[in-house]
Amino acid sequence: MKDYVAYLDNKKRITLRGATYQYYNVKEYGNGCIILEPRELSVSKSISSRTLADMDRAVSNF
Repeated sequence: MKDYVAYLDNKKRITLRGATYQYYNVKEYGNGCIILEPRELSVSKSISSRTLADMDRAVSNF
């Protein structure tokens, strides 16, 4: 567990030391608590048949 003081810079940004993820989901509560949950963006395994059909229609209309 890390314990350190962080501050906002002139552009209202904060720096996380040693952050292991690039994206975080932020939950800010009215009492001042802020919760950061790490998020990993991933590429989907496949494109659905519906999406492929929509793409085919768009290309044929073009």
